[in-house]
Amino acid sequence: MALQDKVMEQMKVAMKAKDKVALESLRAIKSALLLAQTETGSGNGLSEESEIQLVQKLVKQRKDSAAIFQEQGRSDLAEPELAQVAIIEQFLPEQLTEEEIEKVVVQTIEAIGASGMKDMGKVMGMVSKELAGQADGKTISTIVKKKLA
Repeated sequence: MALQDKVMEQMKVAMKAKDKVALESLRAIKSALLLAQTETGSGNGLSEESEIQLVQKLVKQRKDSAAIFQEQGRSDLAEPELAQVAIIEQFLPEQLTEEEIEKVVVQTIEAIGASGMKDMGKVMGMVSKELAGQADGKTISTIVKKKLA
């Protein structure tokens, strides 16, 4: 089932349950999908990879917003953002643990013979491509820096 179909099914459930947070989150995904489809001119849908990137972007935006709100002591604004993150993340593949990500990073470093921070771009590119949708870029970056330093 395509992402758009899954979102529409969940929207119906959220409407019946009168779940405003879920409905707002699902509408954000639907809106982003429609926008991406009109930009690319692909009326019949996006690739699964594009859909995953789009959902990851939405999650990242909300996490960043929540972090900013919490820095400013506005937990009343941060909580709805984090609630939306939980709903939107349902549409991503299962996320890997830090240990699993670390294994892939170590294997990649060994495979390309990376020796220092100058090779970070190569390692990041390969690991990000391999773990697309399964790991947050920030987490990957932190682990790569730790391993290359």
